[in-house]
Amino acid sequence: MSEREKRGEGLRGPHLSRRSFLASSSTIGLIAALDPRNVEAQLPAPTVSDESSRIRGAVAVAFRVNGREHRLEVDPRTTLLDCLRDTLALTGTKKGCDHGQCGACTVHVNGRRVNSCLSLAVMHEGSEIATVEGLGSPDALHPIQAAFLEHDAYQCGYCTSGQIMSAVALVGEPCGPSDDDVRELMSGNLCRCGAYPNIVAAIQQVRRET
Repeated sequence: MSEREKRGEGLRGPHLSRRSFLASSSTIGLIAALDPRNVEAQLPAPTVSDESSRIRGAVAVAFRVNGREHRLEVDPRTTLLDCLRDTLALTGTKKGCDHGQCGACTVHVNGRRVNSCLSLAVMHEGSEIATVEGLGSPDALHPIQAAFLEHDAYQCGYCTSGQIMSAVALVGEPCGPSDDDVRELMSGNLCRCGAYPNIVAAIQQVRRET
């Protein structure tokens, strides 16, 4: 074996000296120590044209949510649920099954309960929409909200906003007096934790008081 082969030259490329290694390490350390905000400040700002920032094929729609007027441009395929959560940041309305089977996304449209995951936003031009954020406040709970707290009518809480919105609507709907009647009208709202007896008890308390 030649001296060149013993030193590894020809097999591993040029010999890396101790000096060049230390110089490279120092450079890497300096880069790592830089404040990323300073680095970012030196980069050119991204430019986005007005045309590219607009949604292609967007449709204008206007409706009121919790008493506030909203004028939006949305993709015509956007569901009311996604519009409420992603565009208006009203995340109290939950996305559960996204197939209209669990009721977690229940909202009120013109006073009637609706599965917002099955309804397109553009269908609600001029509608009056209510979500759980519009029912009450921590200092002034809606009677249904207060009854849910009193009866521990929730566990994980994921379905609770939809349960509450359905319960609020139920109080104003024709419904028989029994617990079974309430269960029938609440059958579109699923609770995977199984808090159904407490939910029914909370609704029945408000019905009696009303």
